[in-house]
Amino acid sequence: MKIYTRTGDTGETGLLDGRRVSKAEPRVDTYGEVDELNACLGLVLSAGIDTDLADLVVEIQRQLFSLGASLADPTSRAAPHGKVSLGEADVERLEGWIDRLDAELEPLRRFILPGGSSAAAATHLARAVCRRAERRMTALGSDAVAAVSFAYVNRLSDLLFTLARAINARAGVKEQEW
Repeated sequence: MKIYTRTGDTGETGLLDGRRVSKAEPRVDTYGEVDELNACLGLVLSAGIDTDLADLVVEIQRQLFSLGASLADPTSRAAPHGKVSLGEADVERLEGWIDRLDAELEPLRRFILPGGSSAAAATHLARAVCRRAERRMTALGSDAVAAVSFAYVNRLSDLLFTLARAINARAGVKEQEW
């Protein structure tokens, strides 16, 4: 299988239901944001983080592929042939990770500036991209996006914030308050 297909040379791409649409179509833009978020998480991993945190990030990357696939499938007809879609258990897993990491941290007293170690800074970038993806999903509307997907991405941005703080804390890097 070749990496190039030439089918997108005219500015169109294929959705999972077989339709061809503009690469500027809001749905394509939205799953592109999820792809960018996934790439940011790859950057987090490349910066070097503890194994337990890396395992968590890889699991999120897998879930983001499921989210991207669901966004690329407007009719949900192709979904049964792909990976399992996101569910409430995935949102609850994120909440459990947030609670576990938050227990390691000093309570927040003020807003903090994004940054710190390179891994934490990359995680803050991922959080900002996650929020952008959430805005794009919201623009598509509840008719086009499953409610659990909205909850997942909202909770994910909270987790990424907490993860960045945990990475800094474990590295002994002091957070800069605003």
